[in-house]
Amino acid sequence: MHCVGSKFAHFTRVHPCFNHDAHFRYARIHLPVAPKCNIQCAYCSRGLNKCEYRPGVASAILTVEEAVEMVRRAYTNFGDKLKVVGVAGPGEPLFNRETFSVFKIVDEEFPFLVKCLASNGLLLEEKASQLADLNVRTVTVTVNALDPEVGAKIYEFVLLGGKVLRGVKAANVLIDRQLRGIERAVDEGLLVKVNFVLIPEVNASEVEKVAKKVAELGAIMMNIIPLIPLYRMSHLRPPTCEELNKARSLAERYLPVFRLCKQCRADSCGIPGLEARTLSSHFHG
Repeated sequence: MHCVGSKFAHFTRVHPCFNHDAHFRYARIHLPVAPKCNIQCAYCSRGLNKCEYRPGVASAILTVEEAVEMVRRAYTNFGDKLKVVGVAGPGEPLFNRETFSVFKIVDEEFPFLVKCLASNGLLLEEKASQLADLNVRTVTVTVNALDPEVGAKIYEFVLLGGKVLRGVKAANVLIDRQLRGIERAVDEGLLVKVNFVLIPEVNASEVEKVAKKVAELGAIMMNIIPLIPLYRMSHLRPPTCEELNKARSLAERYLPVFRLCKQCRADSCGIPGLEARTLSSHFHG
């Protein structure tokens, strides 16, 4: 099982998505500056609204300047309770140059805040050193399968180098780049958590294989989250509590599993699960 060295212990100690104790104590802010995505998952429906509490949605897309101002306001509101600034969409952060612009300014103005990123991993290998230079220290990569045949059922297309890939070829390219990206990110000193969306009858058999592989590559934690039936998977069912617990127990043979994920919006702000308002309402109110 991969252990976190003392050099990086601070980042996991205060990160509410990497530490169960921190989850109830510290606030984080997600900056919705990344609308574009380079893959289409069959369960993902991105959008702008104030109603749904799930990944892929935000009340508005903020400019870099607006996002930085939101960090200032959040720090004024939460003070030392605010520990993490993240970019989690609503698209793919590494596919949007605004992600890097906002991290640069935030790092200069708030060097003591943990910079965090959620990614599909397609561009992680080539962007990992840039993230490290910007003092991004934690990254979450969603890996839903190692078998391209299974991946082909989950990923509708992959956009890479101006070409649209589909089917098993798309899944094979994405999975290969995800694994190489995780390895490179670890080499660059980033702490990697892997998300796995559990889709009954589709990828349940992949859980243990993914956990074993990403642990070998240096990931420090896994987060198994239930399918929210949307888009082309709107007809499927979410996993039962028993299925989730079984998957988490299998993964825990290889690395720690985070069990408190709230599947947050791309504009969440506050202590996870206790947010009173959306980020947009903070900004415009």
